[in-house]
Amino acid sequence: MEHSETLVRILVLLASATCLGIVLERLGQNAILGYLLAGALLGPNSLHIVEHQEEVELLAELGVAMLLFTIGLEFSWRQLRRLGRFALAGGTMQVILTMTLGVGVTALLVGALTPALIVGGMVALSSTACVLGIFAARAEMDSPRARNALGILLIQDLAVIPLVMMVDILGQETSILSFGKTLAIKMIALLPLLAVFYVVFQRLAPAIFLRVGLIRNRELPILLAVITALGAALAAEAFDLSPALGAFIAGMLLAASPFAHQIRSDVVSLKTLLVTLFFSSIGMFADPAWMLEHAPGLLGLSLLVIVGKTLVVVVIGMCFKLPLGLVLATGLSLAQIGEFSFVLAQAGYANGDGILSLEQFRWLISITIITLFVTPYLIQVAPRLDMAIERKRGLRTGGADESGATELSASAQVILVGFGPAGIKVGEQVRELACRVTVIDQNPQITRAVNDYGFTAQVGDARREMLWEHLKVERADLVVITLPDPKISGEIVVLLRRLAPEVPVIVRGRYNRYMEDLRRAGARVVVDEEIVVGKELAQEISTVLKQRQAQQPLIPADTTDGQSTRSSETT
Repeated sequence: MEHSETLVRILVLLASATCLGIVLERLGQNAILGYLLAGALLGPNSLHIVEHQEEVELLAELGVAMLLFTIGLEFSWRQLRRLGRFALAGGTMQVILTMTLGVGVTALLVGALTPALIVGGMVALSSTACVLGIFAARAEMDSPRARNALGILLIQDLAVIPLVMMVDILGQETSILSFGKTLAIKMIALLPLLAVFYVVFQRLAPAIFLRVGLIRNRELPILLAVITALGAALAAEAFDLSPALGAFIAGMLLAASPFAHQIRSDVVSLKTLLVTLFFSSIGMFADPAWMLEHAPGLLGLSLLVIVGKTLVVVVIGMCFKLPLGLVLATGLSLAQIGEFSFVLAQAGYANGDGILSLEQFRWLISITIITLFVTPYLIQVAPRLDMAIERKRGLRTGGADESGATELSASAQVILVGFGPAGIKVGEQVRELACRVTVIDQNPQITRAVNDYGFTAQVGDARREMLWEHLKVERADLVVITLPDPKISGEIVVLLRRLAPEVPVIVRGRYNRYMEDLRRAGARVVVDEEIVVGKELAQEISTVLKQRQAQQPLIPADTTDGQSTRSSETT
């Protein structure tokens, strides 16, 4: 009966989070804020529907592990370098400078260094989920400020790992000497873990996924991905390291594999469920009555965080000689405190037994929630400020890429779905045109052949929306679908028309009766296999008949010598 009541509370929490997420999305906010609000309203400080946080804490911890696992799948040094030096150097500077300022200001306010280190680490982080979600909803992922923000966010996500380790160590030791000693032990313990993870996730896991037919199965890849993420988290905990660290490293090592996008697509639903519970459980720490009572101080400190984080990005951007309007827009987009700050705050509070007091914990949680709530409005106003500043300075925005990102090749980008005999023929032709080609196929065995052609292989189901989003299909010049199944091809075309309506799609049509269906779905060109085969057969018939006529000897019309005819045929 007790378990039934727990399940009912979790169900009510999820339902409330879903409803509030929908409402806030309609109001121009991010759904994450709805999850936080659901936890705040249903938690022990408000309606008391969910009295005990530990009922959802285990699932919330699983959500953190899955979130870091998927972020690890996103992390690619090659991708990060393409974002430009502002992402690498600027992102590192942003984390260090913001944390330093946060530590300094907090130490002055509370008079203690240890909690100030936690606050500094929290303030240094921004919300990857919230910022990128808003950029995607506004179709601005290709804008210079979005690319700058993405680069800095990737560096911040990487910084989460040492920050979590720092909080764990601070909870155990207090002296600087003990802190350094414990940190050194943690780093040494990390080396054998990295070695084990490298063997498992660079050798063993790819070998398992590359087994024939496995990646095509709907259930097994999901189970393997979950086992991978949670197993890595447990392995890290066995080494007395943060479970989040293990999940992140596992994802990062698997990111180099050609089936990384497929794994990410498979676990996205489970991750969404667990992350919703994570944010809802964090929202339970909020006390609405306490926030109203301390509203002036909360608003003042929230404004200080927003202004301070924005100015840090502006100063760094000016050091890189980027336009003032662009760096101001980037800074406003990153001015909030992010979701991983909740992880640091929760570790620092440790249910009242940690470094942070209950009062300090409430201040931090409340300020974080406030900055997240104003983020959509800051992102909305940022481009207007950018345009106003550049217009006043007499500069033109939106033309060249001022972000410092590396320019893409001038050659066309083609995405080829399917690498069977038809796909190979298309690839050979496209290769002669010096195009950049990405091949999507569910068969992991084709990766070596794809690489031999100089193409990029992505193992996955082309009917998955997330796969196309990560390939940035809107930037492609052409998509070619060579799959033999017209129904699957039609599903892919419909998906592409929604994600990238301007990108032309050429589809292989196996049967004549499906041509109109594919055209109505949105294919620009449908190459009908039956018509092509018919034309090819007609051409071959004509060629063979001409050859036979050329080989026939000139004989009188009344000749009926069957032996002569047979000899001619034999010849």
